[in-house]
Amino acid sequence: MIRKSIRGKCSQFAELEAFAQFASDLDKATHNQLARGQRLLELLKQSQSTPLGVEEQILTIYTGTNGYLNSLEVGQVRKFLVELRTYLKTNKPQFQEIISSTKTFTEDAEAILKEAIQEQRERFLLQEQAA
Repeated sequence: MIRKSIRGKCSQFAELEAFAQFASDLDKATHNQLARGQRLLELLKQSQSTPLGVEEQILTIYTGTNGYLNSLEVGQVRKFLVELRTYLKTNKPQFQEIISSTKTFTEDAEAILKEAIQEQRERFLLQEQAA
């Protein structure tokens, strides 16, 4: 389900980006959609030497496809995701335990992830404002 969602969103972004190259006057909704597509592409980037585990892939894609990155600049996305992964491992180890033991993204795992995203996003935005 998550894979289909991100594939469709990336496809829509590519089409919209191609259209935007020829359009001189884009409305706010189109600009927002383009920015969201850029964030989605940014979250898909990962180092060849350190590939993400299944749990990390789930949290990364879920965070991006559900709009949790919309308030961030494209350049902040990777930093936020690195900090979110660390936060989850340290403060919500049950997330990884659920995914590892069930091999499924359960409702409990989703609830834990939503809570962690909200908590980390608040911390991240405060840190960025202070910097």
